Amino acid sequence: MSAKATINKEVFTPQDERMLGAVLVKRRTKKKIPFLATGGQGEYRTYICISVTNKRPAQVYITKVKQFEGATSFVRRSQWMLEQLRQVNGTDANRESPEFDLQFDNASDQWVASSGSEKFTFFQILYHTCQRHLSDRKPEFINCPSKLFSGNSILHSAADSVTSAVQKASQALNERGERLGRAEESTAEMMNSAQQFADTAHKLAMKHKC
Repeated sequence: MSAKATINKEVFTPQDERMLGAVLVKRRTKKKIPFLATGGQGEYRTYICISVTNKRPAQVYITKVKQFEGATSFVRRSQWMLEQLRQVNGTDANRESPEFDLQFDNASDQWVASSGSEKFTFFQILYHTCQRHLSDRKPEFINCPSKLFSGNSILHSAADSVTSAVQKASQALNERGERLGRAEESTAEMMNSAQQFADTAHKLAMKHKC
């Protein structure tokens, strides 16, 4: 099972909340640690996740999830409501850069994704989630490629793919039903013709016998 699938299953418990998307990140700038701070938990991997609750009205969260070195489980760290997101900065609209910034009401982080394409996928999910769940005060997306804002999100594309598959399966079943129906009609007609031929032959035989 992939790390993202494990996070969705173990951290967000799909019966209550499901993960919409995630991106593996590292900080662009080192976080300042007080000189006297000790007892750190060592190296870790960080994922920025977008999740939505199943209850209505749905609540959307952006959550920082970590997996510490040597551990198999993931832990939920900082979390913000989507309404607290103020700005999404892609840092460069002209190339597929893995760098980006997220600015919230009370926090700001500078990140580097594992790849530019993974960052773009995360941004696309985040943008369309904002369009769907926020009626006002949507966050500002800056320094992002224009293709991010056009077309359907990959979430909608996935749903469309499922719908298309269902429609094709339904059409195939209908066509199969029509073919079977035509075959049954042909069989009935052949049986009827055979019966008429048998009746005629029997009448002729009886006539000649007499």
